[in-house]
Amino acid sequence: YPWQRAPETQLSEFNLTETEAMLGSYTKVLFVRDPFQRLISTFMQGMGSSPSFSSFVQDVLDIGQHNASASWKPLVSLCQPCLVQYDYVVMFGFLRQELGHLLRRAGLPADSLLPTFTDSQVRWTYSWLSEQMFSELSLQQKQQLSHFYRRDLAAFPFSSSFLSD
Repeated sequence: YPWQRAPETQLSEFNLTETEAMLGSYTKVLFVRDPFQRLISTFMQGMGSSPSFSSFVQDVLDIGQHNASASWKPLVSLCQPCLVQYDYVVMFGFLRQELGHLLRRAGLPADSLLPTFTDSQVRWTYSWLSEQMFSELSLQQKQQLSHFYRRDLAAFPFSSSFLSD
């Protein structure tokens, strides 16, 4: 169907028959990351104009899910896991192991194709940073964030997320 739509066409713009036909022949891989870590990353990259993490989180909560940036919008609303049956879900922090497995399943030499990943090396940094940033938030902000990302937390195994509590 590429001749019918522009490259930036959203999957939700196709009807169910078109979607099933397109996705039926692809290996579908979804890359996911803890939503709280996504917020921290967005803030650290300066994508929000807020002076503190707490005020950035308040801006995110005030904007809401419908007007949210893709940088912090809940993954479930972006990737539609109920509509798309993904073949693989790759978690940030395990890219090398999971992509190696994926390449081997595809019959490709994993070791020679994979670049050096730093995601597993920065996990401890994000753990420390998450703890620091989470402590800046009010109880109400913590509860609102957990509610904001409730579908992501239910859909994906973010067992160590600060928002899971």
